[in-house]
Amino acid sequence: MTAISALIDFSSRAEAGGPRLRQAFGVPRETLVAHTPEQVRPVLDAVQSQARQGRWCVGYLRYEAACAFDPALAVHEADGALAWFGVHDQALPWPEEIGEVAEPTLAWGPALARADFDGVLARLQEAIAAGEFYQVNYTSLLHGRIEAAPGADPRAQALALFAALRRAQPGGYSAFIDDGATQLLSVSPELFFEWQDGRLLARPMKGTAARGATPQEDAEAAAHLRGSAKERAENVMIVDLLRNDLSRIAEPFSVAVPRLFHAQALPTVWQMSSDVTARTRAGCTLADVFAALFPCGSVTGAPKVSAMRMIRALEAAPRGIYCGAAGVVRPGGDAVFNVPIRSVTLRDGRATCGIGSGITSGSQAEAEWQEWRHKRTFLERASAPFALLETMAMEDGFFRDSAGHLARLSAAAAHFGHPFPVETVARRLRRLRLDHPSGLWRVRLLLDAHGGVQAEAFPHAAAPPRVRLQLADRAFDASDSEFVRFKTTRRAHYDAFAPTREGIFDTLLWNARGEFTECTRGNIAFRIGGRWLTPPPACGLLAGIGRERFLREGRLAESVVRVEELPRVEALAFVNSLRGWVDAELDGRAP
Repeated sequence: MTAISALIDFSSRAEAGGPRLRQAFGVPRETLVAHTPEQVRPVLDAVQSQARQGRWCVGYLRYEAACAFDPALAVHEADGALAWFGVHDQALPWPEEIGEVAEPTLAWGPALARADFDGVLARLQEAIAAGEFYQVNYTSLLHGRIEAAPGADPRAQALALFAALRRAQPGGYSAFIDDGATQLLSVSPELFFEWQDGRLLARPMKGTAARGATPQEDAEAAAHLRGSAKERAENVMIVDLLRNDLSRIAEPFSVAVPRLFHAQALPTVWQMSSDVTARTRAGCTLADVFAALFPCGSVTGAPKVSAMRMIRALEAAPRGIYCGAAGVVRPGGDAVFNVPIRSVTLRDGRATCGIGSGITSGSQAEAEWQEWRHKRTFLERASAPFALLETMAMEDGFFRDSAGHLARLSAAAAHFGHPFPVETVARRLRRLRLDHPSGLWRVRLLLDAHGGVQAEAFPHAAAPPRVRLQLADRAFDASDSEFVRFKTTRRAHYDAFAPTREGIFDTLLWNARGEFTECTRGNIAFRIGGRWLTPPPACGLLAGIGRERFLREGRLAESVVRVEELPRVEALAFVNSLRGWVDAELDGRAP
């Protein structure tokens, strides 16, 4: 494979069926680098000159480059080049093989402590009440390291991780840029600006809501985001800031806002964005565009000068390329840059990733904290390989609930962006039936991120007539995770609750609201008032195939059951497709 220094996969302005800018770049013919604020504008001028000579320029600006355009924009001292661009004579086809190397595992250190987060939010709201600013985008950096096999090629590992990140956060504005010392792996959904034929489009992204666990909940989440006074106000503040920024380089009366409050569906969150457009004045340069807009107001707050001053006081380290800009200037001078949020930066095997949100007078600590959790879900997806999993019962050559299992596997593949080779799956299962025509078997069906299928059969004993469960000693804090709603090989959150005492079959879990959810290996049923009840998916659980069958048959009904209601429980049952319906009792208490 040709040595790759950069990959660009950006949405087009047309977006509705328009072609993506999807190119690779080899070793640059030269690099344009700014190490000091005084060098940033000359580098951008050189980039524009090279593009007008028919070359491609791919690179980034660190957030700390802001002081090159206005000394009043307070920043930390940068920990690398303020601006870096590789110059290329030509673009190369996209190398499909980058995703074929097994991706490495990323081990992340502890995140910002909740108490510290709450303290910062209180300080920010005091400053907002005092009139210092309207909004501040507060962020924190996560630090981690790559755990790769000895002798693994670092560049191949970086590319494989980039491929994993793109699967976790598809679409948008993806960029891989290797400057020789640092690798940027950006899967940002946010457009900073696109400048083409004198027309400038900025698309600030402000306003976030978690995706729903069901289609109905998802639609409700999107509607709530679009209608939220707090989220709309947060978005409008930044739109107004961008309108003002664009007016500095725009032809008179050309600044417009053709689209407000657009809710965009990302894999784990809904994001609200708005479009701000303008026609740039004659003689406007790339450096002028950056001077007017950089950093993007969505990652600073408003007003920008006072917000950045507070960011400098509260954030302990430079943001780096995170919250700066990364993109490409094409032959002729058209330019498109993302805001590198949802990005990982690698250096000597060490990784950083920034997470943040906009804080306003209406912000609530718990809601903002949960927003940070949801925003980092893309990172959790990509930080360790996993496969989609179905566990099926095969008895005398026939699969139990096969249609339900395959439908759930298909839905999980669509959610995570995994290929779903229907014929390959059918062929593997048919082979198992032929090889094991009699007896009871546990079938383990796996689908990996590349569409690879594995299917194995293991002898399985009949389910016991009754099992003993233990009650979890703490809340199950992963109950809102997509790795709970979908069945995968990522099971550390369940393994942490595995039974430790002899004779205990499984652990009964409950969430932070005190609601029962499921067991670690199946669903749970409670008989209360003569009716059999099972928690709904909104409580945070995997909707098991056996559970769904018993719901269809009318044997079960959905209802929230709280821990405090245990004295009312007349009987328990453990439920899954593999074992069916198994009577259960809770250790230390016999319903």
